[in-house]
Amino acid sequence: MKKLLEKTFKVAYDLTEKYKALKIFYTPLEALDSFFLRKPIPTVGAPHIRDAIDLKRYMIMVVVAIFPAMLAGVYFYGLRTLVVIALSYIFGLTTEWLFAYFRKEEINEGAFVTCMIYPLILPPTIPLWMVPVGIIFATVFAKEAFGGTGRNIFNVAMVGRLFLAVAFPSTLTTMWNEPFTGGLAGFAHWKVDAITSATPLIAFKGNGTVTAFSSLFYGNVAGCIGETSKLLIILGGVFLMLTKVANWRLVVGMLGSVAVFSGIGHLALPSTFAPPAFQLLTGGLLFGAMFMITDPVTAPFTVTGKWLYSIAVGLIVVIIRNLSGYVEGVMFAIIFMNIFAPLIDHLVLQARYKEVPA
Repeated sequence: MKKLLEKTFKVAYDLTEKYKALKIFYTPLEALDSFFLRKPIPTVGAPHIRDAIDLKRYMIMVVVAIFPAMLAGVYFYGLRTLVVIALSYIFGLTTEWLFAYFRKEEINEGAFVTCMIYPLILPPTIPLWMVPVGIIFATVFAKEAFGGTGRNIFNVAMVGRLFLAVAFPSTLTTMWNEPFTGGLAGFAHWKVDAITSATPLIAFKGNGTVTAFSSLFYGNVAGCIGETSKLLIILGGVFLMLTKVANWRLVVGMLGSVAVFSGIGHLALPSTFAPPAFQLLTGGLLFGAMFMITDPVTAPFTVTGKWLYSIAVGLIVVIIRNLSGYVEGVMFAIIFMNIFAPLIDHLVLQARYKEVPA
């Protein structure tokens, strides 16, 4: 199998060299070759790094971890969900490809993760034309404008979602539908019926209703495509933490902060602040904690910085959810703290390594 792949890639490379019109396919070919076959490039001098994983495999592991939540989205909301995901990849990777081609660079690996996360944080009945609008905007203005993967200061997928929420607020805040349950559920249907349903957070905000924890945990409640099944989200997140792709401090700091601050608020104002367990199991909190706050590009790199950053995100989530007009604060909290991640690292390093007097 390996020899067949090697021969196939060699023929493909030769064709891109021979025919000028095929040059545009060199970049995606390079990405596929690097993932399937290419050995790590050896370093000439110290320090030498020995590891079995490179950046492309690192990103693919994130996609693998999110995959169960994606399947849950199809199960609960229908086969139309696959079209939403496909549009994200088609337009997101095409935009990435064009930038890579004109810059004469490889396709950045982060695009494969972004194009998976972005559709999973959208409403299940979002108009299909909006999907390309959000992913193209996010790729251009949240990543390529800063220089590409590794240079972006904001979580790219969240910027796409935030842009749609600001540009089309009614669509992104009111298009919630009851999920399919039982049997093949969404695997046997195209999409959910156009029956408006309140999400658990909206229901609590409106009349104080606390949805059953079992429904929240397994996912048979209204919500975004990939944020409903908390069980599968947790399994994916644990996989990333065990493989050290995601840093556990960011996850524990964010979830612990939400639990503590919402617990204090619930004791003081029970009608305003929902119980901690309800807060942890609703909305995009767990999805954000497992797959978005752990983004290694936009999060602090110091250990102390990770704690400060994640605790602040959790606090802001609680404030927005319970004291503002918005019922979901995860997106705003993470984007807001993305701004301060470099400053947090700078202050931590400055406090730890004092300047030596001349």
